Amino acid sequence: MVKTIGNPLSWGTAILGGAGHDIGEVARELGGTDAAPPEVRRIGTADLRAALRLGLDDFMALRTDVVAACLLYPVIGACLIWAAFNRSLLPLVFPLISGFALIGPAAAVGLYEMSRQREAGKPANWATGFAVLASPRFGAIFVLAVAHFFVFFLWILTAYGVFLMTMGPEVPASASDFFAAVLTTGPGWAMIALGIPVGFLFALAVLASSVVSFPLLIDRPVGLPVAVITSLRVARKSPVTVAAWGLFVAAALVLGSLPMLLGLAVVIPVLGHATWHLYRRAVSRS
Repeated sequence: MVKTIGNPLSWGTAILGGAGHDIGEVARELGGTDAAPPEVRRIGTADLRAALRLGLDDFMALRTDVVAACLLYPVIGACLIWAAFNRSLLPLVFPLISGFALIGPAAAVGLYEMSRQREAGKPANWATGFAVLASPRFGAIFVLAVAHFFVFFLWILTAYGVFLMTMGPEVPASASDFFAAVLTTGPGWAMIALGIPVGFLFALAVLASSVVSFPLLIDRPVGLPVAVITSLRVARKSPVTVAAWGLFVAAALVLGSLPMLLGLAVVIPVLGHATWHLYRRAVSRS
């Protein structure tokens, strides 16, 4: 059979038809096949302790794999901080470090998959985390991750705006001068007083929308709206517990950042595995 190129109109129609089919597939993937939101349970501090214990168990069982994979996070953080110090962007050092809390849920999707496989009694290693890329709901996971990175970028811009309003626009000549100005001057105190509540609002929005959304997308055929709404329902049903979890995550990330960010290679995987087990306790399996 002789193949012909065809006229431009038919060729363009075929291209648009294929694109429309792909867009439809992505839209169905984002919507999911299970439209009913799952039942959520009330969780307490006992559930947080259990999730952390199980998360630590996962880390100890997979520590070689997860540490090797998660060493990338402190390297990325160190590069960002180096860029801030070397480009007169000292005001962004703290926002960059604290911003790990905003992108952490998205960065830990591979860890959720490793915990899921280990819970099911299947072999799990660093390669298991990449199985998320083949998930039928990867499109929804990717869109939610992009949203988190957008929030992170918006937080950086907002933090820099707070600096300009209080201490800017001139940046001190050295890091020691900058931190001294932050801690010992009125404008520095004003920046802290304004920046911390603003950062808290960013963290609260991300925490409420992601406490179980990523694990739910990995575990069940739900769409992005259902995953986010379920996460918000968990936060509404157990606000004190979810707030305590957020404070613990923030404190752990700070401690992990102190020794040249190297502690993040341990803190992030433990928190990631624990998040999976917290999801299991917060969302009914039925």
